[in-house]
Amino acid sequence: MSRVLVVDDDEILQRTLRINLRARGHEVLLAATGKQALTSMLADQPELVLLDLGLPDLDGVEVLRRIRHRSAVPVIVLSARQEADDKVEALDEGADDYVSKPFSMDELMARVRVALRRTSSENPPDTFAVDGLVLDFAENRATRDGAEFHLTPTEWRMLAELARHAGRVVPHEKLLVAVWGPEYGRENHYLRVFANQIRRKIERDPGAPRHLVNESGLGYRLVEG
Repeated sequence: MSRVLVVDDDEILQRTLRINLRARGHEVLLAATGKQALTSMLADQPELVLLDLGLPDLDGVEVLRRIRHRSAVPVIVLSARQEADDKVEALDEGADDYVSKPFSMDELMARVRVALRRTSSENPPDTFAVDGLVLDFAENRATRDGAEFHLTPTEWRMLAELARHAGRVVPHEKLLVAVWGPEYGRENHYLRVFANQIRRKIERDPGAPRHLVNESGLGYRLVEG
Protein backbone atom coordinates (compact mmCIF):
# COMPACT_ATOMS: atom_id res chain seq x y z
CA MET A 1 0.00 0.00 0.00
CA SER A 2 1.25 3.48 -0.87
CA ARG A 3 0.21 6.92 0.31
CA VAL A 4 -1.08 8.93 -2.68
CA LEU A 5 -1.74 12.68 -2.63
CA VAL A 6 -4.45 13.80 -5.07
CA VAL A 7 -4.23 17.52 -5.88
CA ASP A 8 -7.32 18.70 -7.77
CA ASP A 9 -10.12 21.18 -7.04
CA ASP A 10 -12.73 19.07 -8.87
CA GLU A 11 -14.63 17.36 -6.04
CA ILE A 12 -16.19 14.74 -8.34
CA LEU A 13 -12.79 13.75 -9.70
CA GLN A 14 -11.37 13.74 -6.18
CA ARG A 15 -14.05 11.26 -5.07
CA THR A 16 -13.57 9.10 -8.16
CA LEU A 17 -9.82 8.93 -7.70
CA ARG A 18 -10.16 8.24 -3.98
CA ILE A 19 -12.54 5.33 -4.63
CA ASN A 20 -10.33 3.81 -7.33
CA LEU A 21 -7.09 4.23 -5.41
CA ARG A 22 -8.55 2.86 -2.18
CA ALA A 23 -9.96 -0.11 -4.09
CA ARG A 24 -6.35 -0.92 -5.05
CA GLY A 25 -5.14 -0.69 -1.47
CA HIS A 26 -3.69 2.82 -1.41
CA GLU A 27 -4.09 5.41 1.31
CA VAL A 28 -5.45 8.63 -0.24
CA LEU A 29 -4.77 12.23 0.77
CA LEU A 30 -6.74 15.08 -0.82
CA ALA A 31 -5.78 18.69 -1.57
CA ALA A 32 -7.86 21.22 -3.50
CA THR A 33 -5.24 23.98 -3.72
CA GLY A 34 -1.54 24.28 -4.29
CA LYS A 35 -0.95 25.55 -0.76
CA GLN A 36 -2.79 22.56 0.71
CA ALA A 37 -0.70 20.26 -1.47
CA LEU A 38 2.59 21.76 -0.29
CA THR A 39 1.47 21.54 3.34
CA SER A 40 0.51 17.89 2.87
CA MET A 41 3.86 17.17 1.25
CA LEU A 42 5.64 18.26 4.42
CA ALA A 43 3.19 16.78 6.93
CA ASP A 44 2.22 13.49 5.27
CA GLN A 45 5.17 12.64 2.98
CA PRO A 46 3.17 10.88 0.23
CA GLU A 47 4.82 8.28 -1.97
CA LEU A 48 3.06 9.51 -5.14
CA VAL A 49 1.40 12.78 -6.19
CA LEU A 50 -1.39 13.15 -8.78
CA LEU A 51 -1.26 16.85 -9.65
CA ASP A 52 -3.74 18.94 -11.65
CA LEU A 53 -2.19 21.98 -13.31
CA GLY A 54 -5.35 24.14 -13.14
CA LEU A 55 -5.46 24.97 -9.43
CA PRO A 56 -7.34 27.98 -7.98
CA ASP A 57 -4.41 29.56 -6.13
CA LEU A 58 -1.08 28.50 -7.65
CA ASP A 59 -0.27 27.31 -11.15
CA GLY A 60 0.31 23.57 -11.06
CA VAL A 61 3.74 23.92 -12.68
CA GLU A 62 4.79 26.19 -9.81
CA VAL A 63 3.51 23.62 -7.31
CA LEU A 64 5.51 20.96 -9.16
CA ARG A 65 8.60 23.18 -9.06
CA ARG A 66 8.27 23.62 -5.29
CA ILE A 67 7.73 19.91 -4.75
CA ARG A 68 10.90 19.18 -6.69
CA HIS A 69 12.89 21.55 -4.47
CA ARG A 70 11.96 19.35 -1.52
CA SER A 71 11.36 15.84 -2.76
CA ALA A 72 11.98 13.27 -5.50
CA VAL A 73 8.51 11.74 -4.98
CA PRO A 74 6.94 10.54 -8.27
CA VAL A 75 4.50 13.11 -9.70
CA ILE A 76 1.90 12.33 -12.37
CA VAL A 77 0.40 15.47 -13.87
CA LEU A 78 -3.32 15.42 -14.69
CA SER A 79 -4.30 18.24 -17.01
CA ALA A 80 -6.78 19.40 -19.62
CA ARG A 81 -3.93 21.28 -21.32
CA GLN A 82 -3.27 19.47 -24.58
CA GLU A 83 -0.38 21.43 -26.10
CA ALA A 84 2.95 19.64 -26.49
CA ASP A 85 4.76 22.65 -24.98
CA ASP A 86 2.74 22.29 -21.77
CA LYS A 87 3.68 18.63 -21.55
CA VAL A 88 7.36 19.34 -22.17
CA GLU A 89 7.36 22.11 -19.53
CA ALA A 90 5.76 19.87 -16.90
CA LEU A 91 8.10 16.98 -17.68
CA ASP A 92 11.13 19.26 -17.70
CA GLU A 93 10.16 20.64 -14.28
CA GLY A 94 10.28 17.13 -12.91
CA ALA A 95 6.95 15.40 -13.59
CA ASP A 96 7.31 11.65 -14.04
CA ASP A 97 4.31 11.35 -16.35
CA TYR A 98 1.59 13.50 -17.96
CA VAL A 99 -2.00 12.34 -18.40
CA SER A 100 -4.42 14.44 -20.45
CA LYS A 101 -8.00 14.89 -19.29
CA PRO A 102 -10.37 13.20 -19.88
CA PHE A 103 -8.59 9.93 -19.23
CA SER A 104 -9.38 6.27 -18.75
CA MET A 105 -9.27 5.28 -15.08
CA ASP A 106 -7.71 1.93 -15.99
CA GLU A 107 -4.97 3.74 -17.92
CA LEU A 108 -4.28 6.11 -15.03
CA MET A 109 -4.11 3.24 -12.53
CA ALA A 110 -1.63 1.48 -14.83
CA ARG A 111 0.54 4.60 -14.82
CA VAL A 112 0.28 4.80 -11.04
CA ARG A 113 1.62 1.24 -10.83
CA VAL A 114 4.50 2.08 -13.17
CA ALA A 115 5.43 5.25 -11.25
CA LEU A 116 5.43 3.43 -7.91
CA ARG A 117 7.36 0.49 -9.34
CA ARG A 118 9.96 2.84 -10.81
CA THR A 119 10.90 4.12 -7.36
CA SER A 120 12.04 0.65 -6.34
CA SER A 121 13.73 -0.27 -9.63
CA GLU A 122 17.44 -0.61 -10.22
CA ASN A 123 19.33 2.56 -9.33
CA PRO A 124 21.94 4.19 -11.56
CA PRO A 125 25.58 4.09 -10.41
CA ASP A 126 26.42 6.62 -7.72
CA THR A 127 28.62 8.53 -10.15
CA PHE A 128 29.54 8.63 -13.82
CA ALA A 129 32.94 10.20 -14.50
CA VAL A 130 34.85 10.70 -17.74
CA ASP A 131 37.20 13.36 -19.16
CA GLY A 132 36.62 15.90 -16.37
CA LEU A 133 32.86 15.32 -16.33
CA VAL A 134 31.38 14.04 -13.07
CA LEU A 135 27.68 13.20 -12.67
CA ASP A 136 26.84 12.48 -9.02
CA PHE A 137 23.44 10.74 -9.14
CA ALA A 138 23.23 10.39 -5.36
CA GLU A 139 23.41 14.17 -4.88
CA ASN A 140 22.14 15.30 -8.31
CA ARG A 141 25.32 17.30 -8.69
CA ALA A 142 27.07 17.78 -12.03
CA THR A 143 30.56 19.24 -12.55
CA ARG A 144 32.88 19.79 -15.49
CA ASP A 145 36.55 20.30 -14.56
CA GLY A 146 35.40 21.08 -11.02
CA ALA A 147 32.86 23.74 -12.07
CA GLU A 148 29.29 22.89 -11.10
CA PHE A 149 26.45 23.24 -13.64
CA HIS A 150 22.69 22.70 -13.54
CA LEU A 151 20.73 19.80 -15.02
CA THR A 152 16.93 19.75 -15.02
CA PRO A 153 15.05 16.81 -13.43
CA THR A 154 14.22 15.42 -16.88
CA GLU A 155 17.87 15.67 -17.95
CA TRP A 156 18.89 13.81 -14.80
CA ARG A 157 16.38 11.04 -15.49
CA MET A 158 17.58 10.66 -19.07
CA LEU A 159 21.23 10.52 -18.00
CA ALA A 160 20.42 8.13 -15.14
CA GLU A 161 18.77 5.68 -17.52
CA LEU A 162 21.71 5.89 -19.92
CA ALA A 163 24.17 5.47 -17.03
CA ARG A 164 22.40 2.25 -15.98
CA HIS A 165 23.47 0.86 -19.35
CA ALA A 166 26.71 2.84 -19.82
CA GLY A 167 28.51 1.90 -23.00
CA ARG A 168 25.44 0.17 -24.44
CA VAL A 169 22.76 1.52 -26.75
CA VAL A 170 19.45 2.26 -25.04
CA PRO A 171 16.70 1.99 -27.70
CA HIS A 172 14.53 5.06 -28.33
CA GLU A 173 11.36 3.43 -27.02
CA LYS A 174 12.98 2.10 -23.85
CA LEU A 175 14.51 5.50 -23.11
CA LEU A 176 11.24 7.35 -23.68
CA VAL A 177 9.32 5.00 -21.40
CA ALA A 178 11.98 5.18 -18.67
CA VAL A 179 12.13 8.97 -18.70
CA TRP A 180 8.57 10.03 -19.55
CA GLY A 181 6.31 7.08 -18.83
CA PRO A 182 4.59 4.11 -20.47
CA GLU A 183 2.67 6.06 -23.10
CA TYR A 184 5.74 7.77 -24.56
CA GLY A 185 7.19 5.29 -27.03
CA ARG A 186 7.11 7.25 -30.28
CA GLU A 187 7.98 10.83 -29.36
CA ASN A 188 11.57 10.65 -30.60
CA HIS A 189 11.63 14.44 -30.94
CA TYR A 190 11.58 14.63 -27.12
CA LEU A 191 14.86 12.72 -27.11
CA ARG A 192 16.41 14.97 -29.74
CA VAL A 193 15.47 18.13 -27.83
CA PHE A 194 16.79 16.91 -24.49
CA ALA A 195 19.88 15.25 -25.95
CA ASN A 196 20.84 18.58 -27.53
CA GLN A 197 20.23 20.40 -24.24
CA ILE A 198 22.35 17.90 -22.34
CA ARG A 199 25.17 18.02 -24.87
CA ARG A 200 25.42 21.80 -24.52
CA LYS A 201 26.12 21.19 -20.85
CA ILE A 202 28.28 18.06 -20.70
CA GLU A 203 30.23 18.05 -23.96
CA ARG A 204 33.38 20.06 -24.64
CA ASP A 205 32.25 20.31 -28.28
CA PRO A 206 28.44 19.83 -28.46
CA GLY A 207 28.65 19.74 -32.26
CA ALA A 208 30.88 16.67 -32.11
CA PRO A 209 29.62 14.81 -29.02
CA ARG A 210 31.87 12.19 -27.42
CA HIS A 211 29.82 11.22 -24.36
CA LEU A 212 26.13 11.31 -25.34
CA VAL A 213 26.08 9.56 -28.70
CA ASN A 214 23.13 9.04 -31.04
CA GLU A 215 23.19 5.66 -32.76
CA SER A 216 21.12 6.47 -35.85
CA GLY A 217 17.86 4.57 -36.01
CA LEU A 218 18.61 2.69 -32.78
CA GLY A 219 18.89 4.90 -29.70
CA TYR A 220 21.38 6.71 -27.48
CA ARG A 221 24.50 5.63 -25.66
CA LEU A 222 26.48 7.18 -22.80
CA VAL A 223 30.13 6.54 -23.60
CA GLU A 224 32.48 5.77 -20.73
CA GLY A 225 35.81 6.25 -22.45
